[in-house]
Amino acid sequence: MCTDVTDQTSLLRSLLLSGAKPHVCACSICGKTFSELDNLRRHLLDHTEHDKPYSCNICNKSFSALQYLKDHLMTHTNEKPYVCEVCSKAFSRKGNLKTHLLTHTKEKPYACDLCNKTYCQPAHLRRHLQTHTKEKPYVCDLCNKAFFEKIVLKRHLRTHTKEKKEKPYVCDLCSKAFSERYSLKKHLLIHTKEKPYSCDLCSKSFNRRYALNTHSLTHEKEKLYICHICNKTFFLRNDLEMHLLAHIRENQFVCDTCNVVFNSKKKLDAHLLAHAKENPYTCGICSKIFSRQDHLKTHLMIHSGEKPYSCAFCNKAFAQRGHLKRHLRMHTKEKPYACDVCYKAFAQGNHLKKHLRMHTDTKPYACGVCYETFPQKQQLDIHLLSHTKEKPLSFDMST
Repeated sequence: MCTDVTDQTSLLRSLLLSGAKPHVCACSICGKTFSELDNLRRHLLDHTEHDKPYSCNICNKSFSALQYLKDHLMTHTNEKPYVCEVCSKAFSRKGNLKTHLLTHTKEKPYACDLCNKTYCQPAHLRRHLQTHTKEKPYVCDLCNKAFFEKIVLKRHLRTHTKEKKEKPYVCDLCSKAFSERYSLKKHLLIHTKEKPYSCDLCSKSFNRRYALNTHSLTHEKEKLYICHICNKTFFLRNDLEMHLLAHIRENQFVCDTCNVVFNSKKKLDAHLLAHAKENPYTCGICSKIFSRQDHLKTHLMIHSGEKPYSCAFCNKAFAQRGHLKRHLRMHTKEKPYACDVCYKAFAQGNHLKKHLRMHTDTKPYACGVCYETFPQKQQLDIHLLSHTKEKPLSFDMST
């Protein structure tokens, strides 16, 4: 155990001296992953039998860092100071809040090196990796039964003790008792009618995750058509076509800032004055307006040719930090955008969107003259040449 910790610490030291900043740092002892080297270094202390000077005066559990003890104490007080600004859910640890926020952003930064499947939590990735190795590292000392996860082993151990029969977690509303806290939480949803799992496509909600997963399968073969002008969605192409006619007949003046469409230039001009008040920063070269000064500064680099963000591998320079991040994936071979259907991964989100159309048969590019739809913009551009006498309106309905 000590040798493993020493080797891992040496690796950490060399990484810090080289200035490297890996996307995910993994503990070679238990496989737990971290986004920062400092967090991995603190975690390594947990594998040593000493260097845990901070003890809980309630349950005597020891910790290598004071912050770990503070986080642990909240499990006794039930204090939850970290609140999600999106859904108001509260957590006792900042790390748990960060992990929770990924469910809102749909970000999945943890990727499997074997099949490129991605996950929003390192624990989910570790559990998935065991499906490749078939490893079951948690073994019951009483019956030698092995398990993928430590928490599953803990539940199993209760079958050998009286703890399972005691059922210490009781519902305040109907007095039903449970042996597991998570079972009580799931049960409470019956009383509160809360449905925390929502479908991204139709907004239907469910009180169980597996129910949402089952429902999501019904959308796999659906064609979801989206109007690029007002973002209204339709399940049937015919409904979208009728909707587009309304835009063509009545609305032909589009705001470049927010894509709202007006049926007269006078109304559009009045609307633009409102943007001028909301977005006080105007480019003196092209008159484009911005709500924040830093956005205007970034935009001005397009005109000045300034490129302050340089690639450390090939010295290529970029005007925006986001463009540099996208470029770096060419060197790191990182592919954070993975297809949930076939697990193929991509370096850029728009490449994944194009790929997904192979599975869904979606054709998001519609011709404004004849309303024929196409899966790729290039195909629409070629088709538009067939309308020689008219100047067609084309609608990009990609998301």
